[in-house]
Amino acid sequence: MKTRSTIWALLLCPLLVSPAWADDKDLEERLKKLEQQVQEFKEHEKRERGPMEPKAAEPFAEPGVGPMPDVAKDLRAKEQAPLSFSSTGSGRLVYAKPFVAAPKAIVGGYMDIQYRNQSKVRIDNGASGNPGIGQSTSSFDQQRFVPFIYADVTEHVKFASEVEIEHGIREQTGNNEISLEFATIDYLINEQLNLRAGILLLPVGKFNLLHDSPLNDLTDRPLVAQYIIPTTLSETGAGFYGTFYPGRLSKVDYELYVVTGSNGYNAAGTPLINENNGLQSSRQRKTFAGDGLDNNNGKGIVGRVAYSPFLGAEVAGSGYYSSYDPQGKRSLSIYALDWTFQRGPWELIGEAAWSYISGNSQNLPGMTQTFYTGADGIPRLRPQRMSGMYAQANYHFMPEFLSRLSPTRFGPGSTFTAVLRWDQINTNLDYTAGADRDQQRLTFGLNYRPIEDAVFKAEYQFNMQDYDPVLGRRVTGNNTLVLSAATYF
Repeated sequence: MKTRSTIWALLLCPLLVSPAWADDKDLEERLKKLEQQVQEFKEHEKRERGPMEPKAAEPFAEPGVGPMPDVAKDLRAKEQAPLSFSSTGSGRLVYAKPFVAAPKAIVGGYMDIQYRNQSKVRIDNGASGNPGIGQSTSSFDQQRFVPFIYADVTEHVKFASEVEIEHGIREQTGNNEISLEFATIDYLINEQLNLRAGILLLPVGKFNLLHDSPLNDLTDRPLVAQYIIPTTLSETGAGFYGTFYPGRLSKVDYELYVVTGSNGYNAAGTPLINENNGLQSSRQRKTFAGDGLDNNNGKGIVGRVAYSPFLGAEVAGSGYYSSYDPQGKRSLSIYALDWTFQRGPWELIGEAAWSYISGNSQNLPGMTQTFYTGADGIPRLRPQRMSGMYAQANYHFMPEFLSRLSPTRFGPGSTFTAVLRWDQINTNLDYTAGADRDQQRLTFGLNYRPIEDAVFKAEYQFNMQDYDPVLGRRVTGNNTLVLSAATYF
């Protein structure tokens, strides 16, 4: 400021000392020169000063009043106007939210659509009737529409959620479902230790954590992920997760949570774990006991440790333990082993799981029936042991002639994948005579991905041994053609 005043004084000196008798013409010329010098000085000062300094922040307006924010353009500010119950604004209070003044949430999701043609009884994905042996089932189904909402609340606080809408076109049937699949709040401490709480995807096996339709190369989920570790398996709880690096190329990932636990009985004391449904109906998201609250005040514990010796290889072990009866005296245990190996265009993945349901063969105290009557009418003990596994090989390729024919459709980022998968499960290892609940399936598939986020799938399932819960007996040759499409958005 002192330099600016000195320059102005020097510029005005010629005017102050000019003779009073100077003629008007000379005065005009001197004024023009002075104006030119002033303009040159301003331009020089602007160049020296650089960009204009930001204006001082204006005081915060009260939430719910003032102009509407442009959510699509406004950027997150470092500080936000305080929100309180005393805020005014009548109908405008619906906009008195921190994310409106400072948008930071991301909305996305995925959806899929499928066509199925099954040669015999339809048992997968919610049968809409039983056409009987020898007849076919042919149908379209928009099976899943799943919106995601993610947000960075602060540098250390993260939010993630997923809303699952299954069979959404069915308005009032037992097969449609609308629920929070997971909703978590993370507090990041460091890479080795982070906190997580909310509705958690349980780390039992790997498929339950990575089950999105566009991510997987076959339409149907593995049988072990439908009955033994019924995906999606999620419960309310809290715990820790993190990553360690024991070697130059190796790493160890872990998750450990305390959760509400499973529920193996309905309010009337009827058991929910049986050979027809496996563990599906004992999930917290499927039970009606106490609106999803703990039915026995006994918590469960779940964890997974994964070891990767080098990039492209991983093996992991996981376990789940909780009480499932109203008295909290009977336990449900699940143990799982999963593996992944990737080398060049090849992938080998798989998962095996074993469950033990202590005391499930006996009814609750005070109930006289001690046997479970299967759909075939044969009385037998309810299952206490179940097991299942799948092994899958993927081969990624892109024919060169297609890349030459249409580089925009079959260029970098697009790929074909040939898939071969073997499935087998048994949901009643304790009953070995007659109609035990086991399934065996061999699936061949081929899919095309224009980009990694979208996929068109075709597969054929050979069901060498299946089980029809309506007829109550094994069904062989129940082969199925499945066509589907799925994409993230």
